[in-house]
Amino acid sequence: MWAVCADLEGVFVPEIWVNVAKVTGIEKLKLTTRDIKDYDELMAYRLRILDENNLKINDIQNVIATLKPLDGALDFVRWLRKITRFAIVSDTFIEFAQPLMDQLENPLLLCHSLEIDATGRVVNYILRQPDPKRKTVEAFQSLKYKVLAFGDSYNDISMLKAADIGILYCPPDNVVADYPEFAVAGNVPELKTLIRQHLFGD
Repeated sequence: MWAVCADLEGVFVPEIWVNVAKVTGIEKLKLTTRDIKDYDELMAYRLRILDENNLKINDIQNVIATLKPLDGALDFVRWLRKITRFAIVSDTFIEFAQPLMDQLENPLLLCHSLEIDATGRVVNYILRQPDPKRKTVEAFQSLKYKVLAFGDSYNDISMLKAADIGILYCPPDNVVADYPEFAVAGNVPELKTLIRQHLFGD
């Protein structure tokens, strides 16, 4: 029995922080886990930039309201849900992700949450647990599932390493260079082919 664990941003939906940067003109917010390996370092940096520019949760959610899933993402989600047990495991926040998840027909999402004060300022972030992507894979494995996992960034690597099969999907060159042990899929058809090969021996 197999289960599939997948990243969210850059896989099914656009990178939220990158789009906030584009709309607000704050270039410093373009950095993602493709650029900075340490998630706590990245989030501390982001919160500082939000404060410096007086950006509130509503400002971010207004940008998110304009976003759509990536081309073919909904059909891909439907396909995965039809053939296997499937969970999206993300370092995003439920306060960001829910409008996009609605558009993807609400597959299971495991992610973090934000602490927001009465003025709408993002005060802090609350991790679901330390190293949650790896631990999600291990939880499925404890239930006697084999796990296939895919993602695009440094924060996905512990998940891919823990999985029985790990695949990089549309990763940047620096991630591929640092982790050559993983198969790479450059588009949805290539990823579907790899998934079929491992799950069904096609």
